[in-house]
Amino acid sequence: MNRLEFFMFHLMPWPYIPPGEDLESTWVTLPNSHYDPKVGHRVYTEYLEQLIACEKLGYDGVIVNEHHQNAFGTMPGPNLWAAYLAARTQHITIGVVGNALPMHNNPVRVAEEIAMLDVVSGGRIISGHVRGMGAEYHSSGQNPTTSKAKFWEAHDLIIKAWTENGPFSWEGEYYNLPYVNPWPRPVQQPHPPIWLPGTGSTDTIEETARRKITYLQTTTSNWITKKSFALYRQLCEEKFGYEAAPTQLGRVLPTYVAETDEQAYREFKPHAMWFFRTGLKIAPQHLFPPGYNTAEALGRTMRGRAQAGVRNFWEYSYDELIELGYIIVGSPETVVAAYERQIEEYGLGLAVSAGGHLGSMPNWMVMKNMQIMAEQVMPHFREADGKPTWAQRDRPVPYTLAEQAAVVGEPKQAPTVRLDNGRDLDARFGHVPEVVAEAEGR
Repeated sequence: MNRLEFFMFHLMPWPYIPPGEDLESTWVTLPNSHYDPKVGHRVYTEYLEQLIACEKLGYDGVIVNEHHQNAFGTMPGPNLWAAYLAARTQHITIGVVGNALPMHNNPVRVAEEIAMLDVVSGGRIISGHVRGMGAEYHSSGQNPTTSKAKFWEAHDLIIKAWTENGPFSWEGEYYNLPYVNPWPRPVQQPHPPIWLPGTGSTDTIEETARRKITYLQTTTSNWITKKSFALYRQLCEEKFGYEAAPTQLGRVLPTYVAETDEQAYREFKPHAMWFFRTGLKIAPQHLFPPGYNTAEALGRTMRGRAQAGVRNFWEYSYDELIELGYIIVGSPETVVAAYERQIEEYGLGLAVSAGGHLGSMPNWMVMKNMQIMAEQVMPHFREADGKPTWAQRDRPVPYTLAEQAAVVGEPKQAPTVRLDNGRDLDARFGHVPEVVAEAEGR
């Protein structure tokens, strides 16, 4: 088993805006007049080709996500990108991390779309379930005060829709559906892997540990990450009676690797600073709409931030971001050592945003970052054959018609037509005169 899995995480930002110092926020209120669709076509094409290249480079997976009305991440429909990636690749795992469940009027639609993606991709989908940032509730007009309860109800409904035969009814606090009977059903059984991102909330960590969901720590410092991972493992063992697997703990840790430490430091600096100072520039009233957090949870967050000395992203210097562990920058040797520390001290199993795009990076720099990562970093954390996880597993579905015929065989139920005389005709042979004549009694 590989010691660490590597995922390229793309936000698809729109970097062509004024510096964050001149903006109230990159979210919610930034005028969309800054967006040029013709340039956007080129940018989207580059972003998608970067993700597609990850399969040949040997990444374990690629990840897309959902955000609305901002320049930080221009992916309002992540399932659309997952469908495109499924069509352009054959083997690599595709993570949708994730669908913002409280913003969907009917969570069964999410269950249907993820199942459809899982079938068409041959069982390659990770289903990320997210609540959505506070800013998303301004952009969508949804009520933030009910979002957490709606999230968990939607999550439970989706899991039941995937794992129990339908039709069944669902009568909940927020969703009432007389018929839950999604078609198609996912290839992966009992359901596609579930990932849930968070920033260290005790409630979120406890719920993910309880349900054995992979917890993905988003962009935070080493101190907060270490604390979150320790709490997750402690809860798994002491409260829920099992030992957490390494693949239940992931971290979004933007990484840039170049030929030398000096070159990596110099090349990455302007683009990392765009990400933290402009892309993540968000007004407090957008980030924490009234009711998004309870008074108790907000108090814990504020006390925790004060204890850890946490400031707004856009207030950190580049050197502070490196020192505190928000990003990893350096030569292959430096990056390998940094990931070794993540494994040994924190128990990291999934490295997300581990080489690839960040902020305002140009295409050539992204591709170079990914290639050096693949050739000089990943092999240190893999078996001797260097294979990604998807190359080590049996394929859940055959790829060729010959394999389909040999392994799967014919469907249990033939497509059947009942004739006027009451006899049944196998529709697959309805073009053969002798078969039709026999069924018609001629």
